[in-house]
Amino acid sequence: MRLISLALCSVLLSSPALAQQDPAGKFDYYVLALSWAPNWCALTGDSQGDAECDKHGLTFTLHGLWPQFDAGGFPANCRTSARDPSRYDTAAMEDIMGSDGLAWHEWKAHGRCSGLASDDYLALMRKAYDSVQVPPLFSRIGENLQVKPDVIKAAFLESNPALAPEDIAVTCEQGMIQEVRICLTKDLTPRPCGPEFRVCHLPSAELGAVR
Repeated sequence: MRLISLALCSVLLSSPALAQQDPAGKFDYYVLALSWAPNWCALTGDSQGDAECDKHGLTFTLHGLWPQFDAGGFPANCRTSARDPSRYDTAAMEDIMGSDGLAWHEWKAHGRCSGLASDDYLALMRKAYDSVQVPPLFSRIGENLQVKPDVIKAAFLESNPALAPEDIAVTCEQGMIQEVRICLTKDLTPRPCGPEFRVCHLPSAELGAVR
């Protein structure tokens, strides 16, 4: 599954030496993370046999909605009395996330820190995803391209007039476009991203063809 590497990170964060519990609901803003599905499959999903990578036509899928601090960093290992989502709840997110397992992981890693009930957090993730227009041109990527990260950013800005340049970042991994990350207030209004926000500094990176 898609979550092996993410699960390792969760194990490290929960170890006695590294664990640090933060109070649920205490954060400043959200980051909406949209993952370029073809590149995620090429880097990780194909080798794991993830079912998402057998699907056709996926472009930017929802990775998650992450609570963040203005000063940098994010809450972790939050304790909450909210019930975990049911299998039905997480399966309902597969259409925009590609995997119900990812929805479960995002609740454990980030949703518990939101201070919301699990069904409200999943609904908020969907609302955040629906609030952003993925530029239609990405569905027409029929071959692997070398693209400037700023070109991807510009396409999102053009399709989403409410976004400002400081509200959005493009990330890359191993020479490939990884994600578009958009900073939002708690009520999902675009806002500037905090300091030390990760961005892709490569002059160009590969944007894999839509499958």
